[in-house]
Amino acid sequence: QVQLVESGGGLVQPGGSLRLSCVASGFTFSSSWMSWYRQAPGKERELVASISSRGGSTTHADSVKGRFTISRVNARNTLYLQMNGLKPEDTAVYYCNAPNPPYGARFSWGQGTQVTVSS
Repeated sequence: QVQLVESGGGLVQPGGSLRLSCVASGFTFSSSWMSWYRQAPGKERELVASISSRGGSTTHADSVKGRFTISRVNARNTLYLQMNGLKPEDTAVYYCNAPNPPYGARFSWGQGTQVTVSS
């Protein structure tokens, strides 16, 4: 059974930083591309960043480029999202999943982790 457990969210002031973690189990993590997604209230879920199975290739949405960095440690079955320079518009629930191109995800969604950027 696939499990995706996100953590690390919280309340942070504009300009602050957070590091999100996602621990995966039930599938071959080290062979899978992985992605971070987010969903703000009243909006569609959107892709934030993706990383190749060995971490050699990454992509980031234009809205987070230069501020967020996706990474992974396959030995720990863990995906990370380092978020710097947070803005109020980054407020959302953040989820991890394995992408199913062009727009889908392979597995059921976890509970996500709430990120709130506010002064």
